[in-house]
Amino acid sequence: MKHFDHNHDQRPLEQEPEFNKFIEAAMSRRQFLRTTGAAGTVGFFAASPVSQAIAKTNATPSSLLGFGAIPISVADTIEVPDGYQAEALISWGDAVIKGAPAFNQENDSKAQEMQFGDNNDGMTFFPLSSTRAVLVVNNEYTNNEYLYAHQGKSISADDVRKAQAAHGVSVIELKNTSGKWEVNVDGRLNRRITAYTEMEMTGVAAGHNLLQTEADPLGKRILGTFNNCANGETPWGTYLTCEENFNGYFANTAGGKLADSYARYGLKDEDWDYDWYKHDKRFDISKEPNEAHRHGWVVEIDPMNPNSTPKKRSALGRFKHENAALMVNDDGHIVVYLGDDERGEHLYKFVSKNKFVKGSDSNRDLLEEGTLYVAKFEGTEGELNGQGKWLELTWGKNGLTPENGFPDEASVMVFARLAATQVGATTMDRPEWVAVHPDNKSVFCTLTNNKYRGVKDSQPVNPINPREKNPYGHIVRWRPSKGNHTSPSFEWDIYVLAGNPEVHETGLMAGTANINKDNMFNSPDGIGFDKAGRLWIQTDGKYSNKGDFSGMGNNQMLCSDPATGEIRRFLTGPIACEITGLAFTPDSKTMFVGVQHPGESLAPSHYPDGGSSIPRSTVVVITRKDGGIIGA
Repeated sequence: MKHFDHNHDQRPLEQEPEFNKFIEAAMSRRQFLRTTGAAGTVGFFAASPVSQAIAKTNATPSSLLGFGAIPISVADTIEVPDGYQAEALISWGDAVIKGAPAFNQENDSKAQEMQFGDNNDGMTFFPLSSTRAVLVVNNEYTNNEYLYAHQGKSISADDVRKAQAAHGVSVIELKNTSGKWEVNVDGRLNRRITAYTEMEMTGVAAGHNLLQTEADPLGKRILGTFNNCANGETPWGTYLTCEENFNGYFANTAGGKLADSYARYGLKDEDWDYDWYKHDKRFDISKEPNEAHRHGWVVEIDPMNPNSTPKKRSALGRFKHENAALMVNDDGHIVVYLGDDERGEHLYKFVSKNKFVKGSDSNRDLLEEGTLYVAKFEGTEGELNGQGKWLELTWGKNGLTPENGFPDEASVMVFARLAATQVGATTMDRPEWVAVHPDNKSVFCTLTNNKYRGVKDSQPVNPINPREKNPYGHIVRWRPSKGNHTSPSFEWDIYVLAGNPEVHETGLMAGTANINKDNMFNSPDGIGFDKAGRLWIQTDGKYSNKGDFSGMGNNQMLCSDPATGEIRRFLTGPIACEITGLAFTPDSKTMFVGVQHPGESLAPSHYPDGGSSIPRSTVVVITRKDGGIIGA
């Protein structure tokens, strides 16, 4: 997801390097291809079609990808392949609640409470019938240069309330008229969830003294969710929204050194110029020191009940959540894979205590109790594959004891990052979205980039993060032992190293062999599978089209066949945007895609309205002109 860059200046506490020897920075691309081919892989990856395809420069074209790849673009438009069309569904400031005024930059907080939030991100499509559905969409943050006519130069109390109303989640009813999906403003399920909507804290941290505040002495009723990044969904019909960069909203007006438990989460004396603390004391650490502990969670929302109270699930740990990839294991346990999107942070897994029972009301409490784990990746010098294990984050185990700063299980969940360091987890290159293949046999995770890889002692170059400074990012794939997602061990390989073979002819910066001048990209972020097993890859990277990023154009969405490793560019976005969030209708004939922050930092975008209008984040509907399946 898009971030203020200084967010990623935060880093874990220094750790011992995980490996004594690392891949040489000057390793040639030819050598890399040899070591990642069939002869260099282990376990199931030795016979993996994608590993073999990556080792061949002339792999057979995929039969799963039925569209023609499109070129890069620097235009202020959405571009899709021939035979497809993309239309705006809803943009920031459009009506969600009946009676909402039309979009106007001068609108106040009351208007924004009834309108679609800003910077849409992760989303899920919930069908109600063939012609009716609910689309639930995250609204991550605000661009103050557009949110306010004064561009955020003087924040009033209503300005703060407006910004808080532009954050959170938008629940929108859709109707299909003559084969076209559109917003139904009259829908009874329409709802805005904001930075001041009342929520319930659940799980082991509920009521703990770390969550108690002056306004909530019991530590169980929390106001709001914000910086909602990506998402997840459950088989019992609820939506999971993930709180990411919550730290940027807090300031410490008293000054002075903050404890390590604050610093590790990126909290400082100054916020990121939101200025909420000036009119809402919750966001002043010196006045409410525990308020920050009440954010950074996964929140479960029932989209079918507009009067329901969202629940923050403390059993899934507190960190900068990207998304929540949930699946039902063969034995019935719920498994949720979770990335912590910051340079040098970790990849997590939650396993429910109880099991899923189809049709049972008890399913709604499955995220209440369980065990959280964090990943440790192991490998051999020169081979970009290996084994890994999940380290348990349970109080009393693996050094998570009072002597090491963890007096109880709640403190382990509240300070999950510190717990991950304590047990020796692998620091990663910004683990963002996780996606489970429809066959449930393999899992993919985007590692977006990391300028500190090989620079910070806590983030050494190693097989899973093989490039120093890693400007392009990569995607890792793993398979649990014996196909059991509750297993403590797994095998992994690198599915793709993004790169620029036009700028870097040799070496790891050129990328893997499935990267070429016609499909190159940087900073993979959002990913997701469709029913057929196509892997959709969205980018949040550098769009300067210069230097290391020459020839890459605007941010984009690509599609890949996991069986062959082939990647084709499917969509390009407007100027200065990020492409993020995707959802499909059950028939796979309509795709919803998010365009976030077009024209950020006053870049010359006027998407989607054109003319002299200010740019607005937008959800786009993509269909085939012949009514066929997307991507086929």
